[in-house]
Amino acid sequence: MVNPPVITSVVLASDPDLEPVTQAQGGTMVIIRGSGFNTLKNVYFNDFDTYFNPAMVTDTEIFVAIDMETPYEEDAPQTLKVVNKNGEFVYHFVVAPPAPIVKSFQPVNAVEGDQITIYGNYFINPTVSFDGAQATVVSNTLTEIVAVMPANAQYKYITVETISGTASWGTAVGTAIYDDNFYAPWTIEAWNNHVYVTDLANAFQGTTFFKKDIPGWDNIQGNWDWDDQISQYTGIKFAVRSDTPGKLVFIFNGSNWGDSNFAFDTTTEWTEVSFTWQQLNNADHVQNITFQEFTGETHTYYFDNITYTVD
Repeated sequence: MVNPPVITSVVLASDPDLEPVTQAQGGTMVIIRGSGFNTLKNVYFNDFDTYFNPAMVTDTEIFVAIDMETPYEEDAPQTLKVVNKNGEFVYHFVVAPPAPIVKSFQPVNAVEGDQITIYGNYFINPTVSFDGAQATVVSNTLTEIVAVMPANAQYKYITVETISGTASWGTAVGTAIYDDNFYAPWTIEAWNNHVYVTDLANAFQGTTFFKKDIPGWDNIQGNWDWDDQISQYTGIKFAVRSDTPGKLVFIFNGSNWGDSNFAFDTTTEWTEVSFTWQQLNNADHVQNITFQEFTGETHTYYFDNITYTVD
């Protein structure tokens, strides 16, 4: 007589100690242990019918990979079910989402009590902190979190944690020159003929970036002003890309025109470029930020996330 199946434990196939676990992510190979598996018909993770290789099944063990398409949302049943010819067995098991991904947050210059929006993916029951300073989560979806900026977060980095891991973003609070907007006194004046683009999917930071078709050797020029309150920072960084491979020179406070020492290549993918104050002639103030085209040909260049750096 064939008995109904029984599950006694689940272990990770990659664990040399084969310690029982109660959760695993999609794509993970696990070993289901128990009995009554000789006549196995089906394996379900969160009611998702999961392929198994009969050659990897004995009466007491099933080697099976959790399908990447397995549901993992909060309303999923959090169960593992095996079925044989004489019945089924349901076992509590959590299919965890992939580790969280933080793509950006906005506004970067938020202060205590301000609401921020964090963009990314796999935000299941997230917690948010800034180098240990805990933020209050107001709401979240799988791809966005709204949280309240805590005290003592200035110049610190954001971390999002879920049951599947942690993720951070490499721009510190309070360092933005431009995130989705320019912060006074800095701007790029309209005569540059640049265009702002709001496109969350293609932005590097937040939702909005700007672009300009820059003829060879021409430039996109920031305004002129003065800020000597920069000792808390270590330099400047920005994100840049282009429709076709290009090259720019970073013009700082009116210096470096045509200087290949401050040139950098651009591609169709966003790239972060940074310069320290030491590299910028031991700068103790900011007057102007400009980018000069350096291929001699017209390219469309895109700019985002212009910020100061902190150590």
